[in-house]
Amino acid sequence: MSDDPTLDYEAARDELAEVVAKLEAGGLSLEDSLALWERGEALAKLCDRHLAGAKERIESALAAADSENAAS
Repeated sequence: MSDDPTLDYEAARDELAEVVAKLEAGGLSLEDSLALWERGEALAKLCDRHLAGAKERIESALAAADSENAAS
C-alpha cells in the first residue's frame, strides 16, 4: 500500500474500494483489519480533498463566467 499523498482521485478511490472489499471479506487478523481501516480512512480523506478542490475549481469557473456575462 502506498502512502503517497499525490495519488490522483481515481487511484485513491480504486484503492479505497479494494480496502473495503478486503475488510468485508473478513478473515483478517485484528492488526491487519485495523491497518486496512486506517488506510481506508486516509484514502477517504484524500478523496475528499480531491473532490473539494474540484468543487472550488468549478465554483471559480462559474463565478468567472457570471462576471463575463454581467460585463457583457
